[in-house]
Amino acid sequence: MQEAPGDNPAPPALVFPVDRLLCAALCVLLLVACGRPPEQRALTPDPSTAPAQAEPPPRNIILMIGDGMGFAHIAAARIHAHGADGRLALDQLPVVGHITTHSADALVTDSAAAGTALATGLKTDNRRIAMTRDNKALYTILEAARDHGLATGLVVTSAITHATPAVFAAHVPHRRQEADIARQMLEGSVDVMLGGGRRFFLPPSAGGERTDGRNLIEEARRRGYTVVSDSEALARASARRVLGLFAHAAMTTHAPEPTLAQMTTRALELLSAHRKGFFVMIEGSQIDWAGHDNDAEKLLRQMLVFDEAVRAALDFARREGRTLVVVTADHETGGMAILDGALDGGRLELGWNTKRHTAGDAAVYAFGPRAFDFTGVYDNTRIPKLFAGYLGVEDFPRAMALPVPP
Repeated sequence: MQEAPGDNPAPPALVFPVDRLLCAALCVLLLVACGRPPEQRALTPDPSTAPAQAEPPPRNIILMIGDGMGFAHIAAARIHAHGADGRLALDQLPVVGHITTHSADALVTDSAAAGTALATGLKTDNRRIAMTRDNKALYTILEAARDHGLATGLVVTSAITHATPAVFAAHVPHRRQEADIARQMLEGSVDVMLGGGRRFFLPPSAGGERTDGRNLIEEARRRGYTVVSDSEALARASARRVLGLFAHAAMTTHAPEPTLAQMTTRALELLSAHRKGFFVMIEGSQIDWAGHDNDAEKLLRQMLVFDEAVRAALDFARREGRTLVVVTADHETGGMAILDGALDGGRLELGWNTKRHTAGDAAVYAFGPRAFDFTGVYDNTRIPKLFAGYLGVEDFPRAMALPVPP
C-alpha cells in the first residue's frame, strides 16, 4: 500500500532557540576546562598543575620509614592504642598516597633494594646498597642534600649500618658488608647519626668486629664528631656533628636507651641549627623484625614507638613552618590481617600469612610545604625525585661516574 502524500511530510527547517545555543556553548566550555573525563585521568596528580605548586619548597625534609609497615599494621596500632574511632599521630598527616615497592629483580623487595629506591630514585637488585648490578654507586638524596649545603642525619633503632640507613650514605654490593658501610658513612660526613651498631666501628681489641684494625669511633672524634653512648650524653651534645651509638648491635628500644622519639627530637634540634636547612631519615627499624617473628605484641609496641617519633617530627614541623614530613614504608612484612577484636582495642586477633616480606603497596603520608605532591598511586622511586626537585638538584637520579670497588 502506498503512503498518502501527507503521511511522510518533508522535514521541517532546523531551529535552535537562543537558550539552547547558550547551554550548548556552556557545556563545551566546561568540557574544555575540565579536560578528560574522570575515568580517563591518571591516578597520580600532575604536580605541575597542583595548587600546592604555588608554595615555596620546604627548607627541611624529614623522611620517616616504618620498616615493614603495612596498612594492617597501622590500623592494628591505631585500634590497640586509641580504639576503633581513635587516631595515631601518623593519621594527623593530611595527605595520603600509595607507592609500589618491587625491586629491579623481584616482585617482593628486601629493605636494601626498597631503601635504595627511596634514597636514589632508581631500582636495584635485592641486597644491594645504593649500587647498580654492575657496581656503580647511585647518588643518594642525602648526598645531594649534603652537596647543596644542607645538614644531614640518620636516626634508627637498628644498627646505624643496617640496610635502610646504609642506602642513604654508603655504596656496597651486599647489605652484610656493615664494616665497609660504617667506614663510608663516616667518610661521607653525615652530621648526625643515632642508633646501634657499635661493633662495626671497633676492632676486636676494643670489643668490635672490624678486621682492618681501625677504630672508627676514635677516627670520628678526630673528624670533629661528639661521640655519645647514652641518653644523658645525647641531651648534652651541642656540636654540629654527633655520632650516637647506643648499643653493641641493634638497640633494645627499652630504657635506659633513648627512645626513637627522644632521638628524633634531639636530632631535629641539632640539625635545625644549620642555617641552610637539613635532610634527615628516621626509621622505625624493628616493626619489620616483629613481622618476621609473627609477634603481635612486639609489632604493636614497635608501631607505637615509631608513632611517637612521628608525633615528635610533626610537632617540630608545625612549629617551624618550613619543614616537609613524609612518612612511608619500604615494604610490608608478615602478610598481617586483623581478624577480630574489640572496638576499644582491648582485644585484637591478628593473623599472619608469612614470615617474609610481601609485595603489597605501602602507604605514604605527608605534611608541610608541597605535601600535595605525594597524593596518588606511584612508584617508590618518585619520592626522592620530588625531594631533589625541592633542593634544585638537576642531575638526579644518576649513577656515579666511577665504579665503587666490590
